[in-house]
Amino acid sequence: MDESILVCVYYGPNGERLIRRGGKIANMLNCPLYVLTVDPLPEDELDIEKTHYIEQWKELAKEHNVQHFYIKYNEPRPVAKVIREVARKHNITQIVLGQTAQSRWREITKGSFINTLLNEIPFVDLHVISVSRDLDNSNDGYFEKGIRAYLLKESDHYRLNFSHTLQDVCEGIFYKEIGTDFNNGIFKFMRNNCMVEVQIIDDYVKDMPEHIELRDDESK
Repeated sequence: MDESILVCVYYGPNGERLIRRGGKIANMLNCPLYVLTVDPLPEDELDIEKTHYIEQWKELAKEHNVQHFYIKYNEPRPVAKVIREVARKHNITQIVLGQTAQSRWREITKGSFINTLLNEIPFVDLHVISVSRDLDNSNDGYFEKGIRAYLLKESDHYRLNFSHTLQDVCEGIFYKEIGTDFNNGIFKFMRNNCMVEVQIIDDYVKDMPEHIELRDDESK
């Protein structure tokens, strides 16, 4: 029987793992892969954090030869209805979902979402993936809302900057610690299709991973 995979993602670092898992399954079965995300807001109301994740997913979609990446903006319908629409359009046989308490898919953990989805599209196999929340602490009450920021290279250090300049070596999202008057927190950025997270202390990166190379010409 011909197989077809649909990965459903929502904003957060776990989307990367889900797309990679779906890509691995699609590669094993030599079948088409599709990605879907749903947002009740119109596209022009998305904040920088959501936009950042979408850009990341698009790069991963290219890497895993995704046939079509669906972004359903301004969507008033229940998520299960939207999934059914895409699943029927492409004869989806397997769906990959994430299990995380911080996402819109949290109903999955209660079982009700699975039952609803199976009622909408029976005879489809569901893969409910347990995802890590190691990178999701920025939304857990310890940090402010993420904002766009940049890194500047100064000698052997990287300094956080909130204005775009020609000297930027990296663009990403900064999550400031709640209750601090200084720029302390977490900075996240994409490198080689992977999310990198570094700690910021008083405007500077504490430790840049050794395998990460940032050059002046990469942000141009």
